[in-house]
Amino acid sequence: MRILIVEDSVLLREGLVRLLADAGHEVVAALPDASRAGEQTGALDPDLVILDVRLPPTFTDEGIRAALELRRRHQTLAVLVLSQYVEERYASDLIAQPGGAVGYLLKDRVTDVSEFLESIERIRQGATVLDPEVVAQLLTRRSRDEKMLRLTERERAVLSLIAEGKSNGAISRLLFVSEGAVEKHITSIFSKLDLEQDEHGNRRVLAVLAHIDAQIPPGPVGPGPKQNGTIR
Repeated sequence: MRILIVEDSVLLREGLVRLLADAGHEVVAALPDASRAGEQTGALDPDLVILDVRLPPTFTDEGIRAALELRRRHQTLAVLVLSQYVEERYASDLIAQPGGAVGYLLKDRVTDVSEFLESIERIRQGATVLDPEVVAQLLTRRSRDEKMLRLTERERAVLSLIAEGKSNGAISRLLFVSEGAVEKHITSIFSKLDLEQDEHGNRRVLAVLAHIDAQIPPGPVGPGPKQNGTIR
């Protein structure tokens, strides 16, 4: 896979270059800021762009705004945001925006190289890959929504796993229930949230997070505590 990296930390940037190259990917460019991300994407035609959220010159939201613009201009481009922060307003926009595959992982929670590379491969295959902490923060901030309050505790657990991109089979194993029970929960969730049921994982994630989005106040929120050091 052809990959373009946008990361201001020289150590992390060069480390990603080596890691991805060793895994058989082609890193077409590694940039220290987003000022030339659009130009380089157009010229080099990468399959995936990996960006940090906070980049020079202001170290606020340059990276994720660049990710949104890249997805707007290149409909099939896959984008992975790799950051220390959950930019909630922009994260919802990024995930709900039509386009190629998308991922949002937190640097401090990437503790297994093989799982990180597996996430890259899942994005290559068109999956939506989200760190559970990203999902949790988006769900928590929208928990006051009237429709969300209709859900039972078990339905909220299922919804969170759907948003992480889990299949019905994976959800049944994680919650120790039958796939039939999961299907019933999903039917109930989509009914209560007025969302059309869809069997495609990516569309389910996009539908859920499109609903979660709206009136989320701007401002970054740092990552929570690690959960077993895994990326789901």
